[in-house]
Amino acid sequence: MGKLILVRHGKSLWNIENIFTGWTDIDIAPKGIEEAIIAGEIIRDHNITIDICFSSYLKRAIKTGSIILETANMMQIDFIKSWKLNERNYGAWQGRNKDDVKKEVGDELFWKIRRGFSTSPPNLSIDDERHPKFDPKYAKISIDELPRSESLEQTKQRAVQYYYEAIVPELVKGKNVLVAGHGNSIRALMGQIENISSAEIPKVEVKTGVLNIYEFDANMNLEKQYELKQVSKLEI
Repeated sequence: MGKLILVRHGKSLWNIENIFTGWTDIDIAPKGIEEAIIAGEIIRDHNITIDICFSSYLKRAIKTGSIILETANMMQIDFIKSWKLNERNYGAWQGRNKDDVKKEVGDELFWKIRRGFSTSPPNLSIDDERHPKFDPKYAKISIDELPRSESLEQTKQRAVQYYYEAIVPELVKGKNVLVAGHGNSIRALMGQIENISSAEIPKVEVKTGVLNIYEFDANMNLEKQYELKQVSKLEI
């Protein structure tokens, strides 16, 4: 059975500015590029072979995966992208400073939405320019499938569905799979694989640029999990 490597994209420009990003296609920051390079160096130095890579439709995840593969000298492998690995859609909160939103809605509701499981942010209006229907990347996707906002629960549903449809079959073939995703899509997959309860999933911390490794038995039961990181570089 192949190894599964989950990595949250390197820090984006809006991560640094403390802004809700969601499906907004914000670029990776210089610090995020450094994090991705470090992740690639770790894969190279541990002699881990990647056979296939998956990412979301968002450039911060795509670039993270690409930088990792380039650094590890594995750019020849298949690289598959799916919107189902996108970050959680933060609806009307997207593009807004997190501290400003917290002041506006109050601590209780803010944390219920941000670190809860089943509560969504306010929906985007169907005519809001931030709605994904206005983004050419999603032109082939039914508008009924495109979220106007999402809870972590809804994010988990689509990410886990894609995991079983597309990623698990590659692991069963014995391929080592790299998934470059986002805080909430990676959190959702970790929750499924590690059998974490809905009450505990929101508490799972997913750090940027850290490699989360999963090994399975012949029946896809989890056998081993561990992190690979270079603490001294990442924490400078």
